[in-house]
Amino acid sequence: MSESHKYCPSLTAYQRIKTIEVNIGGVPLGGNNPIRVQSMTTIDTMDTEGSIAQSIRMVESGSEYVRITAPSIKEAQNLEEIKKGLRAKGYQVPLVADIHFTPNAAELAAKIVEKVRVNPGNYADKKKFEELEYTDETYQKELERIREKFEPLVKICKEKGTAMRIGTNHGSLSDRIMGRFGDTPLGMVESALEFLRICEDLEFYDIVISMKASNTRVMVQAYRLLVHKLEEEGLRPYPLHLGVTEAGDGEDGRIKSAVGIGALLEDGLGDTVRVSLTEEPEFESPVAQALIDRYADRVGHSEIAPLAKSPVDPFVYERRITKELLNFGDHNVPRVIADFSKKAEIGIKDLRDIGHFYLPEPDKWRMNDNGADYIYTGSQPIDFMLPNGLQEIMDYEVWAGVEDQQNKYPLLKVGQLDKVAKNQLAFVSLEADDLKAIEDLMEVDNVILLLHTNNKHAMASLRRFIFELIIKEIKLPVVINWHQEIKDVEDFQLASATDIGGLLIDGLGDGVMLAGNGSKKVENETAFGILQAARTRMTKTEYISCPSCGRTLFDLQETTAMIRKRTDHLKGVKIGIMGCIVNGPGEMADADYGYVGSGKDKITLYRGQEVVKRSVHSDYAVDELIQIIKDDGNWVEPEQIEAILH
Repeated sequence: MSESHKYCPSLTAYQRIKTIEVNIGGVPLGGNNPIRVQSMTTIDTMDTEGSIAQSIRMVESGSEYVRITAPSIKEAQNLEEIKKGLRAKGYQVPLVADIHFTPNAAELAAKIVEKVRVNPGNYADKKKFEELEYTDETYQKELERIREKFEPLVKICKEKGTAMRIGTNHGSLSDRIMGRFGDTPLGMVESALEFLRICEDLEFYDIVISMKASNTRVMVQAYRLLVHKLEEEGLRPYPLHLGVTEAGDGEDGRIKSAVGIGALLEDGLGDTVRVSLTEEPEFESPVAQALIDRYADRVGHSEIAPLAKSPVDPFVYERRITKELLNFGDHNVPRVIADFSKKAEIGIKDLRDIGHFYLPEPDKWRMNDNGADYIYTGSQPIDFMLPNGLQEIMDYEVWAGVEDQQNKYPLLKVGQLDKVAKNQLAFVSLEADDLKAIEDLMEVDNVILLLHTNNKHAMASLRRFIFELIIKEIKLPVVINWHQEIKDVEDFQLASATDIGGLLIDGLGDGVMLAGNGSKKVENETAFGILQAARTRMTKTEYISCPSCGRTLFDLQETTAMIRKRTDHLKGVKIGIMGCIVNGPGEMADADYGYVGSGKDKITLYRGQEVVKRSVHSDYAVDELIQIIKDDGNWVEPEQIEAILH
């Protein structure tokens, strides 16, 4: 990898980045320590007994650090009571105070707990969403103002042995950073580095850094760029806290977390993981641990051909340039192929699992948003007419004997490339570790590659093959053929999302085919979920919902479920559901619409970053939100969709 693109030790051999060790209440982070798991309480910090009970549930579910919000002096002071209560019950878990906007609360908390998290976007700045321009001189004065506010906290942390996380959030960059760097990964990195340089100047090094975003692509680019900039500036390699902000709930939250966090873990980045789900916090740690556990035996995987230089820029998204074949490649969204090759008989009802429904009375097919594009039947071709929108792929030997060869497509092995005519579109199966097979593709322009690997370090193996295609200027589309026998649904989702998501985030991959869970419905929905989480194919409403904390002003889980129930038919619309006004507007920067708590039973509604209505009573807020969507012309009645599908 060229020095200008370097962000990890190797793109082909798994190796964790060696970071400095930071002691956090006797549970050290970074260095040679295992990747740690953490979570955050959701209960009001002033509810001492409730906070203690919730913290205990989190610890017992695997959380090694417990983070608690401290939005003001009174909450910061109450951390002492929570800590005493935990210690009295025999729990020595390190506590982390989460601070926004309030330096005085941070300074108090740093004297009580083992770690303080500050957000450089709002610790010394008030977010007004103003466009500001600075000269070098006035910008330097701003940095001096920040130092004046931040230095007291650094000195307290240094004196008390309290660790600090400098946690940048994509959605809460200061107006000053936005004015100079924009809403970009570079802006996120620079926001943290401003604070980090002050710490290093004061010889304080017990620091952890994070670059969190709800957009997985932005998040991954920011973490990579951070590692690159630390080395480029000669700064210490600080431990990294990984997380996708506001991932949501259920399978969407898990898949989205796996895409973002997994893409970084694959390249050896990350020393602690927090999965943010809109669920009770004790459900987060097992998901984080499952992501981490995939790397327990990763070292010593089958060798992957080394790569001296990356052919893509890891800090900028650019989709790999390919030619268009069928509806794969070029500007087409990635396609989903359902693998039915192991099923002995395929009936009409089986297609329900992949989003295609036959309605006998009108004698028509209906397709939902997760309707697969192709079905691979192997050696058992389908004996009924497929619905429009679904095409069949079969093994070459079977295809050679069917009459309708124009509407069905053969799957070849590399050695069979000469079996079909030059004008016959076909698929070819390849193993990613076999780079020599690329030589057979140099003069071929009529095949779509179905790429598989058995390498334990799957993402890197698949990426290495696609990189070689780029180097050799072969522009054939690539479908990721991911097959692992994992019956547990959550484990299947996390593993496939990690391996495939890391490729899609880098613009690599023109389709996916998943298999191995046993449930075609799970495999199909996971495939679409991964494409959505990687921002490459939006097929359903996306909810950017925070995991709740002590600042939350309404029942976030119940409200999220209510909004989802009424809007989940709005394909491609992004809705932010945030518990409080403190951090909400910034965190949902990527949303089309926002529903944000601004007081008890009071909701502020947003269109993008613009406030549309303030202080709407929560009893009517969802109706008002829907009315805003209608006013913008983005609303479709559910029955209209049903009519179209029928």
